Amino acid sequence: MTKSLEKWQFGDFQTPDELAWEVVKTLKLNHKISPKVIIEPSCGKGSFIRASLNEFTHSRVIGLDINEKYVEAANLSISEYLNSENATIYKSDFFDTDWKSLISNLSDDILIVGNPPWVTSSELSILNSQNIPLKSNFQNRRGIAAITGSGNFDISEWMLLQYVEWLSKREGTIAVLCKYSVARKVIRQVKKRSGNRFSGYLYLIDAKAYFDASVEACLCVLSTNKNSNIDYEVYEDLKAEKASYLIGERDESIVRDTVKYEKWRHLTGQDLKYLWRSGIKHDCSKVMELERVQDALFQNGFGIKYTLEENYLYPLLKSSDIGNGRTLDYRKVVLITQKSIGEDTSIIKDKAPKTWQYLLDYDKLLKNRKSSIYKNKPPYSIFGVGPYSFKNWKIAISGLYKRLSFCLVKPLDGKSVMFDDTVNFLSFETEAEAKFILGLLTSNPSLEFFDSMIFWDEKRPITIDILKRLSLKAVARELGVLENYLQWAEAVQINSNGQLEFGLAEQSSH
Repeated sequence: MTKSLEKWQFGDFQTPDELAWEVVKTLKLNHKISPKVIIEPSCGKGSFIRASLNEFTHSRVIGLDINEKYVEAANLSISEYLNSENATIYKSDFFDTDWKSLISNLSDDILIVGNPPWVTSSELSILNSQNIPLKSNFQNRRGIAAITGSGNFDISEWMLLQYVEWLSKREGTIAVLCKYSVARKVIRQVKKRSGNRFSGYLYLIDAKAYFDASVEACLCVLSTNKNSNIDYEVYEDLKAEKASYLIGERDESIVRDTVKYEKWRHLTGQDLKYLWRSGIKHDCSKVMELERVQDALFQNGFGIKYTLEENYLYPLLKSSDIGNGRTLDYRKVVLITQKSIGEDTSIIKDKAPKTWQYLLDYDKLLKNRKSSIYKNKPPYSIFGVGPYSFKNWKIAISGLYKRLSFCLVKPLDGKSVMFDDTVNFLSFETEAEAKFILGLLTSNPSLEFFDSMIFWDEKRPITIDILKRLSLKAVARELGVLENYLQWAEAVQINSNGQLEFGLAEQSSH
């Protein structure tokens, strides 16, 4: 096994001594802990062992690691410490260790410290690694989660939750370095499992500087020494004396800034008319996305040119276009084979024979699309399409870019603009309505409301789930323009049977 492959398989990011010492000092000064026993379940070369022996001179220290060479190095590194007899370091696979028996023999006031592997279960599966816990649905995932892959998890998340279990009936503190996203997932799981038994603190660290890793990371501290605050304090770094903000659970979701969220919580709600959508999903960009060479001549992602009818081709703006505000021109067109999900695609054969032949040329590629959503659907099906896709005016925002930048998108070359599936959008019949709603979305109350919930380190920070929590009606009321809003929103009403029906404004648009 090569060194880089081994590092990946074991999530092996050795903690620098400088960082380990800063962590232990922070625990001692800020959290006033004096543990009787310190456990480092994946101690590596022993940086946390050394820091613990230095700061907690009378504590018993136990270190374990799967790598025998690391264990030897760790034992050698503490040999000159006057209290080295307090430390026991030995080789053991975390997933084979009888932790229940080990923990049960220890007294209270335990500190579990360290740097669990920064690797995911899917990455280990790719490597056919045996260094992985037995599969279990510890996150309580159901249904679509298995299809979309959200059942993938970080090994450190699983390990952290094991630590929480160890302290379920005894007193102590957990302090581990992990990805910030992992810490948030753990917070939610801990709340579900243990209520407010643990107080929590997150200290942001510079993972690029310490580990050359381009990821948001933190020191996650969970303590059974309860305080009155049910939220988790977030500090800018290990030396910060005051928390910058609080994260916590509100309305069944973890929000980034609970104070800011509480300020604008009255803006929560959903609009019946204005529904956020995602762009087109086709999973075959080299076939479905093309560049115009001239007139009716188009080139696909394989560099092959075809003469195609215009019927099924629409201007395409991708996440990078929306994220950078490029909405007045387009580089590619996208082949839209349906106007609604499940629509018969065979009609293309008569309406656009050249396009149909083009699809037949790539029949094998399109049939081999991996996602199960295409199973038992008409040939060459797409998703993320409906009547809303073909409305002329849209407000779009990239789900990938780390800023709240809403774009007004008008028709291009006389056609509705389509987006890729990383773009979220609202659609409108008229420019006037789109501009009015854009004014609501870009108002300070709306932007602060969104910002209070968005974790900018996420791969796709701006999601439909977040966008749809904002009630545009509540924002209009906040800004004193409720009457204007109602004039636009009257298009959708609810009848006495609780069903949606069209109002005058919507009827006039048909």
